[in-house]
Amino acid sequence: MNLIFATNNINKAKEIQHLVGDSVTIKTLIEIGCLEEIVENGKTLTENASIKSNYVFNNFNMNCFADDTGLLVESLNGEPGIYSARYAGEQKDAGDNMDLLLKNLSNIKNRRASFMTVISLKINDKEYFFEGELKGEIALEKSGNGGFGYDPIFIPEGYTKSLAELSLDEKNKISHRAKAFNKLKDFLVQNNIN
Repeated sequence: MNLIFATNNINKAKEIQHLVGDSVTIKTLIEIGCLEEIVENGKTLTENASIKSNYVFNNFNMNCFADDTGLLVESLNGEPGIYSARYAGEQKDAGDNMDLLLKNLSNIKNRRASFMTVISLKINDKEYFFEGELKGEIALEKSGNGGFGYDPIFIPEGYTKSLAELSLDEKNKISHRAKAFNKLKDFLVQNNIN
């Protein structure tokens, strides 16, 4: 089965394809010719995921899922949240985002944080939602070269390494995105959608 992932982030698409194996072929927006920027103007992760999946379903008539992920830092009242990708500006630079977050936490002892992913699946004109959460804390400095986004400064609960220091297999066993996507995958299997 082909399922459109409403993203142009190749790393995210690879992560998801790795999770599902050969049972589903994940296609990105660029692969279906969707070159427009889908404006994410929702006030929550759920709204933003829904905006993206509905856009693809309505404009390309293809079954689609979209995710929105945010890093929520407890002592910063849930920042950067829905602004995680552009926390340090519209250039959406991961290095700049991490630097700003580390600066904003420089004198704060409580570094608890969580990654939250919400997936909206738009299939056969119905919409379903799936969530995944990964709790942890923000490190004092960057470490590791794997992953993307805030991975080099996020240490999952029960670990001493950042997400960027874990292998893709290790990360996929615990990640917020993997948890949400496994719920989506189970839903597709249980409902015999292929």
